Amino acid sequence: MANIVQEIKNALEFYQALGYERMPMRLRAEGRRPVIGNKESAMTLLREEIAECGRCKLSQKRTHIVFGEGNPDARLMFIGEAPGREEDVQARPFVGDAGMLLTRLIEKMGLKREEVYIANIVKCRPPMNRDPEKDEIQQCREFLERQIDIIRPDIIMSLGRIAASTLMGNEKLKITAIRGKIFDYRGIPLVPTFHPAYLMRNPKDKWLTWNDAQKVLERLERGTLDQGGG
Repeated sequence: MANIVQEIKNALEFYQALGYERMPMRLRAEGRRPVIGNKESAMTLLREEIAECGRCKLSQKRTHIVFGEGNPDARLMFIGEAPGREEDVQARPFVGDAGMLLTRLIEKMGLKREEVYIANIVKCRPPMNRDPEKDEIQQCREFLERQIDIIRPDIIMSLGRIAASTLMGNEKLKITAIRGKIFDYRGIPLVPTFHPAYLMRNPKDKWLTWNDAQKVLERLERGTLDQGGG
């Protein structure tokens, strides 16, 4: 009971700090996203809230929570499925071999890693890097949704089947069928692509991911022109 009361208190303090007079309970159902002023402060509050999270069994064997990192004003957000061994040790997302591949993709897109935001569906490493289970995703999903609400990116690029199926609410989706297509996540364009770990095992498909990335760049460029009145 004490843990539940503390979680409610943390949530109330979080939204109060963002300027809300009450909990925005209907935001997801209406498809709207809140406009948040000081994004860095909001991220800090959220990070502090989940620092000692024990909602699911993944918390029992983690070394660190892997909150996510990058620019809170990022126009592009990458979302993977879960931290791996190196991420668990360093408390940073995508820093292992797959992370190096993601960093190269970001740089090939003409961006820097610190200009985008990188997060995962779950914040703790699953044992032996197994797929996160349904209950683990359910317990952690709120944190990711709040990160997205804070950042309000112009576009999201999901990495792998689990990230895409979680965001789209459909467990039966196949990444090979949906990658490169543009979907909607609560008013944000969502482009699924392969996970970098998959590309390490199947390097011949890197060009498909690059095609997906070009679609993302086209959307970002279009948004820049729209903002500039071009």
